[in-house]
Amino acid sequence: MTSNSITDALFQLVRSLEKSEKRHFKLYIKRSSGKEDLKIIQLFDALDKLTEYDEKLLLKKLKGVTKPQLANLKTHLYKQLLSSLRLLKTSDNTDLQLSEHLDHSRLLYNKGLKHQSLKILEKAKDLAKANQKFNFLAQVISLEKKIETLHITRSSLEKTEQLSIEALDISGHIDRVTRLSNLALLLYRWYVQFGHARNEGDEQDIKAFFRSNIPQDTRAINGFYENLYLCQSYCWYAFIRQDFLMYYRYSEKWIDLFDEHPTMIAVETGHYVKGIHNLLNAHFDLRNYRQFQGTLKKFEDFYKTPVAQHHDNFRTHTSIYINVARINWHLMTGAFQEGLKLVPEIEEKLKEYELFVDKHRILVFNYKFATLYFGAGKYEKSIDYLLKIINGPLDLRNDLQSYARLMNLMAHYELGNYDLMESLIKSVYRFMAKLKNLTVVEEEMFRFLRRSFSLSPRQLKPELEKFLDKIKHLEKNRFETRAFAYLDIISWVESKVYNKPLSTIIQDKYRQSKRSGLQKKTTAPARG
Repeated sequence: MTSNSITDALFQLVRSLEKSEKRHFKLYIKRSSGKEDLKIIQLFDALDKLTEYDEKLLLKKLKGVTKPQLANLKTHLYKQLLSSLRLLKTSDNTDLQLSEHLDHSRLLYNKGLKHQSLKILEKAKDLAKANQKFNFLAQVISLEKKIETLHITRSSLEKTEQLSIEALDISGHIDRVTRLSNLALLLYRWYVQFGHARNEGDEQDIKAFFRSNIPQDTRAINGFYENLYLCQSYCWYAFIRQDFLMYYRYSEKWIDLFDEHPTMIAVETGHYVKGIHNLLNAHFDLRNYRQFQGTLKKFEDFYKTPVAQHHDNFRTHTSIYINVARINWHLMTGAFQEGLKLVPEIEEKLKEYELFVDKHRILVFNYKFATLYFGAGKYEKSIDYLLKIINGPLDLRNDLQSYARLMNLMAHYELGNYDLMESLIKSVYRFMAKLKNLTVVEEEMFRFLRRSFSLSPRQLKPELEKFLDKIKHLEKNRFETRAFAYLDIISWVESKVYNKPLSTIIQDKYRQSKRSGLQKKTTAPARG
């Protein structure tokens, strides 16, 4: 697909429409029979038949339409499509319903029908309160106050006093939600750009930023949205700092919040989907195998519900996050070969969801595909996916950019491409040092690789054992966990020391964890 087809907004919109939405648009537009409207139907049909955007071909299909006219037609069609979608989707979306109530009340007020306007505002207020839409509530109360201030409506004194109290309460609530959502957003942006905290300097910067932005008195926090953004802020704060236990606790609180307010799942589906995704990631990081399976089952069941299937965004992102989790399951259990069966299906889905998938998500999938192939011993194929990251844009996830290069180095080592190794080691070391992404584990890795070329097979094993001993001691160090989470270097070195496939080493750890879990269950004291 060409860059034009991706960037043309109208073509994107037409491609995203479902059959029912296309049918509704045709009925909607044909109610008006002006020539301009008939031309935009022709443009719509022409765009709908294109597999990729091609303006020259479009002009050939639209006889008598010049390039400047086409630009105007496209603008008109875009607006009419949005109007049609709004009409079709209003009953399905709380925000659209509230906007409609506000629009209607303003129209009635402008016609001088103040009491009718106030009645609609009451409906809007009830709907906003039921769905905790306080930003809309502020707009409703603002219009209500305007009508009560400028006109004699015979409202009771108690009602006007209540209106002023509500306005103050909502103002405080909106302020807290704004500050907490800003904090969550800025922390997430930091993670997308840099990944995890790389050193003590990053740690102190994040701590200082978090403390200066988190509300001092969290007891004042109440309501769904305040608690949602508080959980999100702590989630990203913990995840950046690689405090995976805190990350797990606040991911769980995030989902608990929706369990306490089940009606909000339909109102804020995107936040719910993101919350389950984070909870699954927390289980993955902590190797909570049993909890991971339970949460994934819950997510898969949710995907089949009408709420998850309601919008393109929800459907596609739920599907994407479920596929991330399925890959993670194979990575954490060492079932690499089985995991590879998912790759063609996921790549097909990513093509289908091309309009909705961001660069960051593609980057993550390519890294996970590369890890599966590496774990399965298919190093050439792993390198193919790693090169997509290495040769791609460098504006996202400095940590993944670094580990893609390190895994690429390890894949060439496995393939015995020693003639490339010296220059690769220098290149990767410089790249990681420049981004300040080198940890003690990676420094030890580079030392081992440099030394390994001059060693005989008999000399190599003691060196591997020394290397393993050094990095095992760092397993609990928070600033070193990235190396183990992204590459599982310990298991890789163990596979060399014990002369076993990497998949066998990881599968043994999984089986040991299952036995330990069973032992804990069978020896747990009975509860009275």
